[in-house]
Amino acid sequence: MRACVTRWLSMAGVSLVLGAPLMMAGCGGTANVAPAVGATPIPVTETYTQVIEKNGAFTYPFTALAGGTVTASLTAVSPAVSLGVSLGTWNGIACQVIIANDTAVVGTVVTGTASAIGNLCARVYDVGLVTEPTEYTLSVFHP
Repeated sequence: MRACVTRWLSMAGVSLVLGAPLMMAGCGGTANVAPAVGATPIPVTETYTQVIEKNGAFTYPFTALAGGTVTASLTAVSPAVSLGVSLGTWNGIACQVIIANDTAVVGTVVTGTASAIGNLCARVYDVGLVTEPTEYTLSVFHP
């Protein structure tokens, strides 16, 4: 048993990737534990629909549970007008813009890469072209 514990401790650095169940299985018996910490999360799409006014802006904070591709896309704008769409990091108070498109129309996709787990944000804003209340739908895809 001592050899099993020593082997398990020497493999502890691998636990974030493989998880305790695989390591404990080598010691005989089974381990009933939750899925491994660090397991790759399933990407999600979050959809936001809002009405923006002249000079308006909306920020949507979200958490990336792993590194990977992050996209923000306008899927609807009515009446049709260009809006600003950006991706950035969220500090709990404000969105620090990292990448932006100031001429986004329906079908425009802003793409970035999250390097690790973190608080991110998407932002939609008037770039001076909104003259009446304008409804839009923004889809954010992230790990």
